[in-house]
Amino acid sequence: MSLSIRLRHAFPAARLDVAFEVPSPGVTVLFGPSGAGKSTIILAAAGLLRPDACRIEVNGQVMADTDANIWLPPERRRAGLVFQDPKLFPHMSVATNLRFGMRRALARGFLGTVRFDDIVELLGVGALLGRRPHTLSGGERQRVAIGRALVAQPDLLLMDEPLASLDAARNGEILPYLTRLKTALRLPVLYVTHDLDEAARLADSMVLIEAGRVVAFGSLAEVVARADLPLAQRDDAGALLHCRIVAHDAGRELTRLEGGGATFWVPLLDGAVASQYRIRIPAREVILAGRAPDAISLHNIIPGTVRRIAADTGRRTVMVEIALPEGALLARVTPDAVARLGLAPGGPVLALIKSTSIEVLGG
Repeated sequence: MSLSIRLRHAFPAARLDVAFEVPSPGVTVLFGPSGAGKSTIILAAAGLLRPDACRIEVNGQVMADTDANIWLPPERRRAGLVFQDPKLFPHMSVATNLRFGMRRALARGFLGTVRFDDIVELLGVGALLGRRPHTLSGGERQRVAIGRALVAQPDLLLMDEPLASLDAARNGEILPYLTRLKTALRLPVLYVTHDLDEAARLADSMVLIEAGRVVAFGSLAEVVARADLPLAQRDDAGALLHCRIVAHDAGRELTRLEGGGATFWVPLLDGAVASQYRIRIPAREVILAGRAPDAISLHNIIPGTVRRIAADTGRRTVMVEIALPEGALLARVTPDAVARLGLAPGGPVLALIKSTSIEVLGG
């Protein structure tokens, strides 16, 4: 099962030429600067923009293929849309707004497995059903908008920067609900964001887009940990690993995680043994060494192999990509550090990481 998109389109001042295929179900983040073409991909997938040439296939269903003269109109694509603006009907209650999407789906004969009550529970909007949109917070309105898209029984969910208009507090309020939805509903989702933290918390796959072209695509962990990609030039560059709890040490107030073929100690977590977590390790927090130091406070000394070294001339630093048995880390260091340690692709290296520097993002 996969989501495959290939499209070309010429605008007066720019040209879009992209192609990628990612696993489905799962959340695929379209990431890149403004004007890169991310929203155009969303509009084409929804059938709201007809590109010069395209092929769009979701789990074996061809939604568009200009070579074969196939173009399903928006109403036949079963694509749920969520934008920055929730676009709720102001004269309707929350319950009526939600049921509007369901009525349209039923009228078109779209029978699905998404139940109204389940969406209300997953999004935590039960207490809001009798209220009007103008009485809701920004985060509450966006949860209702997401619910309306889901009860319409979509085969594909398209989300164009749904949290961009929210402040940090409202953003933090809604992210846990999105994580729950992704786990419970198992839909293919295309999700546009400029926020790398959002991507780290939600994405399974990432498509990195610049100037109308795909720079890279693949699993989130693979893309964010490549030292040769534009993401590595960002201040918040770092690696992401999928881990599970293997033990708690209550006496030391530490939890042991395993992921990427390595073991990590972090401050004590509340989760049960075997619980799944994502961890993010900022490149600026990783120290490199040729041998294990003595009498040091940090808990994580991770052996790896140098896979790639990429210069960041703007910062006068170097990004070192470190291969683990089942993943990778990034370390931002000086060129002098690389020279003193004699680092080169294929050579061994130790990554030293404080437990408090590891960001535990949840499941």
